[in-house]
Formats: sequence, structure tokens, C-alpha cells
Amino acid sequence: MNKIISQLALAVLLATVAVAEDKVPLKTDLPKPLFVGTPVPIKVPNLEPQQKGKRPDFMVAPGTVNLAKGKKVTTSSGDPVVGSLDLITDGDKEGDEGSWVELDPGKQWVQIDLEKEADIAAVLVWHYHSQERVYFDVMVQISNDPKFEKDVTTIFNDSVDGGKDLAYKETYEGKLIDAKGAKARYVRLYSKGNTTNKMNHYIEVEVFGKPAA
Repeated sequence: MNKIISQLALAVLLATVAVAEDKVPLKTDLPKPLFVGTPVPIKVPNLEPQQKGKRPDFMVAPGTVNLAKGKKVTTSSGDPVVGSLDLITDGDKEGDEGSWVELDPGKQWVQIDLEKEADIAAVLVWHYHSQERVYFDVMVQISNDPKFEKDVTTIFNDSVDGGKDLAYKETYEGKLIDAKGAKARYVRLYSKGNTTNKMNHYIEVEVFGKPAA
């Protein structure tokens, strides 16, 4: 019996190693680091510890690509206060003027239509990175329902009211969110102002994955 258990354990270990070896580091072009002005101390509950050095590699299946590039974006806000919604998926992640969108204050969302169901590995979002700040009530959900009324999966939620994830400071690396291969066509991202002002901002959102089989 012990021999059989050992053989099964070895088989599981070998299968795990084989899967791990089949994956590759996620690659994306990062913008240049850019902080403008004097950093202001940020006091936010449940804040993620400051990362030391560059973000560790995130492993994905070969052939994983940014499915959001050039895709249509809609929002709960009215017309953007600054910029246009197409900037969110245009591939420009720089923090300079003209690269970001400013939306109305209050809880707002932006939604990306991937045009078909996909196996989503990760979502990478840049709200704003020319100044150190934290955005409030950040939540990312995915669904095949464009109205997000059914079959909704939450992959990130740092809201103080029921969220299980830590709030984080914006950086030039963006926030990488593990979607664990969940299947969906639509990606919706929420926020509710930030530590600098009441407005909501987006520079870029990338959705990495593969079209569902």
C-alpha cells in the first residue's frame, strides 16, 4: 500500500513539474518610471507592503497575449472629463499628459469587450503613476454577461466593505491581478476616487489570455 501511495505521489509531482515547465514568464512593455512632485505620506487601512525590486515573473501558458489591445471600452461615467475611452486599450502606458483618462467622481466602472469568450490568465491595470497615490474600492470582475447581472466572477476587491485584497500604491509596473484562467468575454473595473482627489483615472488596461476553445 505504501509503495502504491509513493508511486501516486511521484506521478503527481512529475505532472506538476511538467505543467510548470510548460509555462513562460508574462511579457509586457513597461512605461518609464515617473514621479512628479514631492511624495506625500499615504495612510490607508490594509495597505499592501512596499515591493522591493521588480515584480517577480508571472508565469503563463505559451501563446498568451493581450486580448484587450484596441478593444471597445464603455463606462458608467458620462463623457470623460479628460481624454477618451480608447486611451485605455491603445497600448500607451506612459504617465504623461494625453495618456490617461479622467472620469467623474464617485464609484465608477470601465468595461472592456474582448469580443469573444477567453481564458483569462491575468489583468494588468495602470490607473495613474506620475504621482504616488492609492485608488479606493478597486474591484475587477469578469463575466459573459455585458450587464454583469449574472455569472459574475470577482478576481480582485480591495474595498474596505467586504473586500479580501489589500489596497496598493500605484507604480509604473501597474497592478497585476491573477485571473486563474477564468473564462469570460467582458472585464469590468471599478474605483472610487483616490488619495489625491475624488476623480477616477485609467492609463491602460491589459487583459492577458487566449480565446476560449
